[in-house]
Amino acid sequence: MEANANQVSSGKAAWQTTSIEIERTRRDIYTTSGYLDEAAADQPEGVVSSTFVQDGKILSPRVNECRPGDSAPSRATLREGDLAVVLVRRVGDSALVTAEHAGWTATRSIGIIRAEPDIARWLRIWLQTPTAKARIDEDVTAHVEPTISLDTLRRMPFPLPPPDVITAYHRAFGLIEEMSSLYQATARKAVELADALHDSRASSAPPWETQSLAKVAKPKTGKGAERSLPPLATEPTIDVVAPRDLYNLPVPHVQKFRLSGSASAGEVHPPGTLMLSTRSDGAHIAVPCRPATPLRGVVAVRPIEVEDGWWLFHELRSRSGDITRLAQGQNGREISAGALKRLEVTWPDRCTRADFHRTAEPLHAMARFLVSKITTLHALRDTLLRDIAAKAGVLREPTAEPDERGSHAPRLTEVPAPRESRTGREPAWFLENRRGHE
Repeated sequence: MEANANQVSSGKAAWQTTSIEIERTRRDIYTTSGYLDEAAADQPEGVVSSTFVQDGKILSPRVNECRPGDSAPSRATLREGDLAVVLVRRVGDSALVTAEHAGWTATRSIGIIRAEPDIARWLRIWLQTPTAKARIDEDVTAHVEPTISLDTLRRMPFPLPPPDVITAYHRAFGLIEEMSSLYQATARKAVELADALHDSRASSAPPWETQSLAKVAKPKTGKGAERSLPPLATEPTIDVVAPRDLYNLPVPHVQKFRLSGSASAGEVHPPGTLMLSTRSDGAHIAVPCRPATPLRGVVAVRPIEVEDGWWLFHELRSRSGDITRLAQGQNGREISAGALKRLEVTWPDRCTRADFHRTAEPLHAMARFLVSKITTLHALRDTLLRDIAAKAGVLREPTAEPDERGSHAPRLTEVPAPRESRTGREPAWFLENRRGHE
């Protein structure tokens, strides 16, 4: 790792500002966008939409069932090594296409950048930096949904380090992502094992009695909307849970939610409270690791007896379809504590519930520990991204033709100010970078 660090440092002076448009005159770079409608992503053939480009990878719930279509290759057919960039909603998210998805077809929400490996790898990293995200936000249009054009990506300036520096960063980010995926998969399997143990006990003969949720838990409907949260919450702050933060969680344990608010703004629920929301595909449940408060569309559920927590959690997961049928509104998104109280749940005797709690707790403790390790890895990744932005300095808008340089004022993209250190002083690399551009 020391050798790689020296490589990264040594290449700092050689980082030149360029763009895809400029590099196309020097290298073999091809850019296009998908042409299939988003509805095509629901077909059994191999189709990649913006929904599946997440966390630097292409995901698909049907990855083992899908195969490339039998139609002839088109401009939107993905090749191994292509960079797939999201153009709609989560604009700027990107993933390198692997052999697993080569031959699949991209939808309109995906931009395709086909270039030599160093360029594609570096652009995937650069698009995650604060500088790139700020630039993309400036150019996003939002007629219906946040959208960025492929032409904007072609013109967007980016620094280009030497190949050995790109290789060092690519290896570092790849290892971070591999470790995160491993931890995530292990945590998910731990929860799924607890699911299986619950199902085995719940289905044992003779059948257990059932109880309404109102008799075994205290559900509480959340209040307020995300847009009503103040931009800067006063201290102390707590996590705020919105319905969309519960959808498609890889692991139900959440170290920290996306939103935060004042502790006095709503009812605060302790760590371990179940946060539940619904959608047409079922109930979505998370277990916060910190105090949290739910917004409208989320129900906080706490068992009357603490030791019933894991039985209740897995019982609610097993009743996903029943919970969705209690919800109202379009796509079953409106769930309330009043409706949830009517839910009938399997409720064995106290001894069985306590024994299950003792069995499930180590599995959930492992999942929580692995989620905390993932959070640490993400913090390391963010530090590297801020370091890359600082090394890039201030990017001037590059021009492809020398005679055009006087026609427009150069556009600058500044590095966002870093967080202050514990001593209240700016980091040395930031001071050095600032002196170089004053």
